[in-house]
Amino acid sequence: MIEIIATAESIDQVKLLLTAGVDTLYIGEETFGLRLPASFSREEQKTIIALAHEAGKQVMVAVNGIMHPDKMKLIPEYLEFLKEAGPDKLVVGDPGVIFTLQQQKVEIPFVYDGETMVTSSRQINFWAKRGASGAVLAREVPFEEMTAMSENLQVPVEVLVYGASCIHQSKRPLLQNYYNYTQLGEDKSKERGLFLSEPKKEETHYSIYEDSHGTHIFADNDMNMMGELDKLYQHGYTTWKLDGIYAPGENFVEVSKLFVEAKTALEAGSWSEEQAEAWSGKVQALHPENRGLDTGFFHLDPNEIK
Repeated sequence: MIEIIATAESIDQVKLLLTAGVDTLYIGEETFGLRLPASFSREEQKTIIALAHEAGKQVMVAVNGIMHPDKMKLIPEYLEFLKEAGPDKLVVGDPGVIFTLQQQKVEIPFVYDGETMVTSSRQINFWAKRGASGAVLAREVPFEEMTAMSENLQVPVEVLVYGASCIHQSKRPLLQNYYNYTQLGEDKSKERGLFLSEPKKEETHYSIYEDSHGTHIFADNDMNMMGELDKLYQHGYTTWKLDGIYAPGENFVEVSKLFVEAKTALEAGSWSEEQAEAWSGKVQALHPENRGLDTGFFHLDPNEIK
């Protein structure tokens, strides 16, 4: 069965996404979760979990930050809250959090998310043997390597099929350091809409922002894997992530509906290239005008990746 995971930016959008047919909502709070469209309060998290469960759906909570000592001190209390709130899965990247989960006997399945380092079945299976119920595959793994990897995986692996892809994170406050140097007092949050361009390539658009986890830089184009879903499905990659961090509002809900339609077609055996092309065109029309779309590393020759 295909699982569609979608981020959420508000309780109103949560309700629309549940109606749209997504299987799992991806939420959290900024202190512990990386690159979320919104940071939800504890009460909001409880409300979202209740709404999802009433609809027969699931909730994943992001606890995938690298927890430096100041945040690690807060983890035990947050895990106790989650034990009470009852989400269906946690997304975890820091081994210290995994240790605390097991120490506190928090019996919520966790998905391992080591970001760009999750590039082999050996690493994924290592964490599966230590309790992970799944893993998030690095966005930089091309399909040729995914095909070889699929034969050895012991747990489901999440693949980004739509949305922005982070290519660099630094704990250092790079934007704030730049503003200090230039004596500017600019906003460095995601809402500011800042981006970097390569020298002599003004058309490049690397979105950048800063929060309590440091500085985040995103790929020039966002991902749209609509035309490749049949390949993923055939090789057992049936956990699909839709990320709305830079695709807000009702348009993200409409994009989610298109991926739900694609899921239904694949599971029913009625998928066609013509359908996929039409759906992909609709995704393009719904995507923010100032952001490009492509398939990332999917079609690259592994030997060309440095």
